[in-house]
Amino acid sequence: MVQVASQRSFGIDYAHDCFLKDGKPFRYISGSIHYSRVPRDYWKDRLLKMKMAGLDAIQTYVPWNFHEPEPGVYTFSGDRDLEHFLELAEEMGLLVILRAGPYICGEWDMGGLPAWLLEKESIVLRSSDPDYLAAVDRWMGVLLPKMKNHLYHNGGPIIMVQVENEYGSYFACDYDYLRYLQNLFRHHLGDEVVLFTTDGAVKTFLRCGTLQGLYATVDFGPGSNLTMAFLNQRKSEPKGPLVNSEFYTGWLDHWGTRHFTVPASVVAKSLSNILAHGASINMYMFIGGTNFGYWNGANMPYAAQPTSYDYDAPLSEAGDLTEKYFAIREVIGMYKELPKGPIPPTTPKFAYGEVALEKVGAVRDLLNDLSPSGPVKSTYPLTFVQLKQYFGFVLYRTKLPRNCTENTTLLTLFDGIHDRAYVSVNGVSQGVLSRSHVSKLNITGNAGAYLDLLVENMGRVNYGRYNNDFKGLVSNITLGGEILIEWEMYPLDIDKAVSQGLHNETVGDISNYEEPSFYTGSFSIPSGIPDLPQDTYIQFPGWTKGQIWINSFNLGRYWPASGPQVTLFVPSNILVSSSPNNITVLELEGSPCGTQKCLVEFVDRPNINASLHYESDFRKLFSRGFV
Repeated sequence: MVQVASQRSFGIDYAHDCFLKDGKPFRYISGSIHYSRVPRDYWKDRLLKMKMAGLDAIQTYVPWNFHEPEPGVYTFSGDRDLEHFLELAEEMGLLVILRAGPYICGEWDMGGLPAWLLEKESIVLRSSDPDYLAAVDRWMGVLLPKMKNHLYHNGGPIIMVQVENEYGSYFACDYDYLRYLQNLFRHHLGDEVVLFTTDGAVKTFLRCGTLQGLYATVDFGPGSNLTMAFLNQRKSEPKGPLVNSEFYTGWLDHWGTRHFTVPASVVAKSLSNILAHGASINMYMFIGGTNFGYWNGANMPYAAQPTSYDYDAPLSEAGDLTEKYFAIREVIGMYKELPKGPIPPTTPKFAYGEVALEKVGAVRDLLNDLSPSGPVKSTYPLTFVQLKQYFGFVLYRTKLPRNCTENTTLLTLFDGIHDRAYVSVNGVSQGVLSRSHVSKLNITGNAGAYLDLLVENMGRVNYGRYNNDFKGLVSNITLGGEILIEWEMYPLDIDKAVSQGLHNETVGDISNYEEPSFYTGSFSIPSGIPDLPQDTYIQFPGWTKGQIWINSFNLGRYWPASGPQVTLFVPSNILVSSSPNNITVLELEGSPCGTQKCLVEFVDRPNINASLHYESDFRKLFSRGFV
């Protein structure tokens, strides 16, 4: 019999250092899943696998920029249907710990904050800045009323709501901001719901991240000093339940560094120790999922995260059962009764094989499709935000002011390339400028020739003080010491152009395979085989770096030349069996098509751990970097 809402309650018993659910002592074992990183078609499968592992609850972030792409434009349908996700969790008998932001970190672009906030260049994010608070107030006025009906005491699954995220790691240390959020959340959600904070289990982080009235929890990974971590929580919360809100089952990756893994035995042992302490725990991540499209974040010193957010989690990026899943399930079974019934199996994968591609044209030949409203003209370069281009690419164009018959230095001032610029003169590739790595190139060309810099936003910084991350050419460019002026800037709406079909009406050099160019191909799902289409992975033999769309769905970035990720996960829901599946590839640096086979390949196994030759990693496990 369903319990009526009025009888349901969830709160904190400070006298007995525990949570109370419906008046009885309660300890939760939870796992993180981000609905924004898992296709809607797979929400049920992943949630059921989490339930069958013995979890009581799930924890999820709400990325503000996923739901408000432009000021006042809200989207909560399809893969963004948060309320449907909550209803599925409720159906499964899973409680929900909601991390409502406004900032989330989560290795997500700008930590979930919308890039359009940066239209006020001096804005101080995550502070009492009045323009920031006004935007937060409007957003929470949309989000939180939707969430109120899903609170536990109102008959829904949400037992706790997190305010902000790891605020103690941020430089602002603005208690007025936390107090403002506390009042805002109470105003929309009422006084019954448990509001909480999460910070690293270090005194300095807890000092600025906690506020009276918000229950302080901590996060730490396997191998940490458990006693010390909870002792630090006790300094902020002398009474109440012990909680690790982010127990790391793996760790995040960056392009150009090794894929991080944490052995199942290490995770299982630490998990058991925490549960033996009587603490509540959330495993971050239980399934990582995928940074589809342009959604990945970055850390400082600037390093972008790859498309895969596998995280070496108990469920793989594709939702596959792993050794770690069963090790964790076994530990949980020592502390509570596991649910009866079968565990949903790993979804089958299918290798569709090689698909031939052909070049449609270079970016510069397709500007009518890619930037139909034409260029924006300015004496000096404008940033992405000034162009209202929040993601993807902008082509910056000017003319060489003089003959550069000999190598002439093109230099970005103040590390002003955010984040990579693919440089060409009249279509002849000159090289790549990149943030924090390559600030100058030698170029050649005649006076009046087009100098093109195709600038890629590789993902905004999601952690630390530098998440006001402006993209594009954020400072001037010099050629032989002279500042270049009179720029034309083409914001590229590639998603729309791909969905409408690319048309090359110019007579460009189709045999130039080094400049940024589009390639297309198609494949059909084999007939006569039951249960197709199935999930698959795509790899890029001989390709360098770029972006891929399948049936107009922006799958994400590929960069096998850098690694560690070589294959991209392709969920079956974007494939069709009734007609050919269309593939569009934007290769930025150099395709194999002039010298090798011009193809991509669908395989049935992932490779996100390519053993390329990496220099020693400058980041350590469970540390997001220096900043």
